[in-house]
Amino acid sequence: LDGRYGIFSNDPDAYRLPGFQLGGESGPGAESFNLGESELTASANIDDRFYGSFTAAISSENGETEIEIEEAYLETVGLGHGFTIRAGRSFSQLGYLNNIHVHAQDFVDFPLVYRAMFGGQFSDDGVQIRWLAPTITFIELGLELGGGNDFPASRGSGSLGSAVGTLTFGGDIGVSHSWQLGLSYLHAGVDDRTGGIHPDENLIVSSFTGDEDIPGIDLVYKWAPAGNLTEKNFKFQAEYFHRNEDGAVTLSDAPGVTSLNGRQSGWYAQGIYQFIRRWRAGLRYDQLDANNTGSNPAVLTAGGFGDQGYTPRRYSAMIDYSYSEFSRFRLQINHDESYPDADDQIFAQYIVSLGAHGAHAF
Repeated sequence: LDGRYGIFSNDPDAYRLPGFQLGGESGPGAESFNLGESELTASANIDDRFYGSFTAAISSENGETEIEIEEAYLETVGLGHGFTIRAGRSFSQLGYLNNIHVHAQDFVDFPLVYRAMFGGQFSDDGVQIRWLAPTITFIELGLELGGGNDFPASRGSGSLGSAVGTLTFGGDIGVSHSWQLGLSYLHAGVDDRTGGIHPDENLIVSSFTGDEDIPGIDLVYKWAPAGNLTEKNFKFQAEYFHRNEDGAVTLSDAPGVTSLNGRQSGWYAQGIYQFIRRWRAGLRYDQLDANNTGSNPAVLTAGGFGDQGYTPRRYSAMIDYSYSEFSRFRLQINHDESYPDADDQIFAQYIVSLGAHGAHAF
């Protein structure tokens, strides 16, 4: 269960990121009291060869309840030789944060780069193959093939719409330190994808068709004295993504088709420190950059792909209290400079889990 209270100095419905075509869950959230995203999960071993998991996300938007199947997949158990195969719908292994459910993340909201490039989190219907190398250092290779049903892809008419490749390394440094380094690459096909438009700028709705490639790198470092994280621990994580978009843009109120050569990037870095038992504090900084060009200048001005001479950035601070692994209460403050009119945001949040749940990944 996830409950929130939000205060914004700007209208959250007018949210935008200059130079980026938004989709999915790209906004900053709702004001006042609201339910965030509650999850209902069922998972179990099916037999000695297969495991299954199903997660439905339930949220309320504009007074209407929405139910979404977040994950529903079948996974092999004990396939041998380090291989694991997953089929169905699941969060991609792309990057570090993408496959971590919202309730297990360290801030109320996603980093700007996840909003801009993945609409929050990227998932797809398809097949995933992972291979764990028989080495002392953790090395895992992954390949995902999907139908392209989720932003930023939008090709689900029977063709292969997305492909993801991942390579992850990890290990320990003594008994108090551990690390993980990941490389990832997403290729997605896009058909007639429309994005979010800021209502006060009189922007023409734009539709993009083409291909996009998103390479990324992520790093996580953890410290706990003598490996005991009960009293004190520290976690640092950072991710960087670069997106190449090549294709054509159609403007709803302008004739013809405009070519788009999109070059966009984004990154964030954050640190979380548990200074005493049950209490943590964290800081995060994130930033985006867009350098798009098109054969018609209207794609940048009226189409919304121009950066308007602005670099989106944001500063966040949070403190939370966890009485147990089943309950967490958080206060977070953002100074969001995603567009020239900076937005100051305050969030209060509770997250509670009912019943047993599986361990979280590294």
